[in-house]
Amino acid sequence: MAHIAVDRRGAGGWEDVLGDDAAQVGPGAEWRSQLHEMALAQFHHAADVLDLDEAVRARLLAPRRALVVNFPVRMDDGAVRMFTGYRVQHTLTLGPTKGGIRFAPAVSLGECAALAMWMTLKCALLGLPFGGAKGGVRCDPNRLSRGELERVTRRYVSELIPIIGPDRDIAAPDMATGEREMAWFMDTYSQQVGHSVPEIVTGKPVVLGGTEGRAAATGLGVVYCIEAALERRGERVAGQRVALQGFGNVGAIVARELHARGAHVVAVGDVSGGVVDLAGLDVPALLMWFASGDGPRFLRDWPEGVHVARTGALEVPCDIVIPAALERQINAARAEHMDCRMVVEGANGPTTPEADAILAERGIHVIPDVLANAGGVTVSYYEWVQDQQKLSWDGDEVRRRLSAQMRAALARVADAAERLDTDWRTASQAVAVERIAEASRLRAIYP
Repeated sequence: MAHIAVDRRGAGGWEDVLGDDAAQVGPGAEWRSQLHEMALAQFHHAADVLDLDEAVRARLLAPRRALVVNFPVRMDDGAVRMFTGYRVQHTLTLGPTKGGIRFAPAVSLGECAALAMWMTLKCALLGLPFGGAKGGVRCDPNRLSRGELERVTRRYVSELIPIIGPDRDIAAPDMATGEREMAWFMDTYSQQVGHSVPEIVTGKPVVLGGTEGRAAATGLGVVYCIEAALERRGERVAGQRVALQGFGNVGAIVARELHARGAHVVAVGDVSGGVVDLAGLDVPALLMWFASGDGPRFLRDWPEGVHVARTGALEVPCDIVIPAALERQINAARAEHMDCRMVVEGANGPTTPEADAILAERGIHVIPDVLANAGGVTVSYYEWVQDQQKLSWDGDEVRRRLSAQMRAALARVADAAERLDTDWRTASQAVAVERIAEASRLRAIYP
């Protein structure tokens, strides 16, 4: 009988068994999503510009670790409801991982994988000794009571105990989470290990080891980037017309700080809709109105200005548009109708690759998310350092350090854009990838 050659490393017939599902079991299938594909497209473009080594490219394409948990929570009415939570750690090359915790209905493994990758790039760009991480719980926080939110937070943290720690993975606030949730996070972890561990999480209340200025850090970082970018053009913030999508932890701070510097905030938007006043909104009054409500307030109920759709603020004629809400808000169709000179990404991933190309063709300058909104993780680093060393800095010191670090990062991006003859998004990712690649080369592969 003739010998028949056999490829012993083949799939053994699994292609026939899996059929059309075969494409869903390859590397990365678990976290494949539109947002993750967008993050990969941006990364590949920067890697191509750098002619990045294939081994380094492969190590950065997928998260190092991912955890999905399902856990029960007893609701206020006595019923038990199941929740799903996630934590993704992108790379361990630069140090412990760092990233936010979000509560939102669309939280998924793919979303967390994309955001963890972007967090890796932010940390590398700003020179922080962290890899990126991201996590959250799929829920609608507006439909949960305070007690239910606390039980969800504490149970979620207890599920993460095997993979988190002050020198392993440090959490922070993100969408729909803040100081309160971070205090619960810190206390739950501390109860588990038997002693207080403030450095397990950043964005805490100051009395629990938080740092002055952390709550405003992401918004302040956006403002410092705008100031530095305008200075490179020989311009000032005063007199600039600004439109914001998002009026939460980031958008409200940006509006307040730009208004204080003499800018005219002509439009703001939140999940309920937008408000436009081309003469300039009364930002202090708007902020006071939001703060005075007993429960959540929404822009649809603001009695002044012209009301528009949720995304309407993005197309208002102005100088600077700041998307500070959800991902993928500026798509190709919207990019065609935007009437501004600059887009500054306060949110993560607000601009699709197709929209990026259109904005570039139209001469609209984009300051990308990995630079513009990196103020939050930068001040989180300051808080972590202070907790580790048992010391504290005052608010002026935090702001001084943040301004200097954001401006230095922006200068590195501008220089790289000129050196590589490319746009600022690609330049910012290239600067970050170069640093990660060098760290990977020096650490090599174990064993």
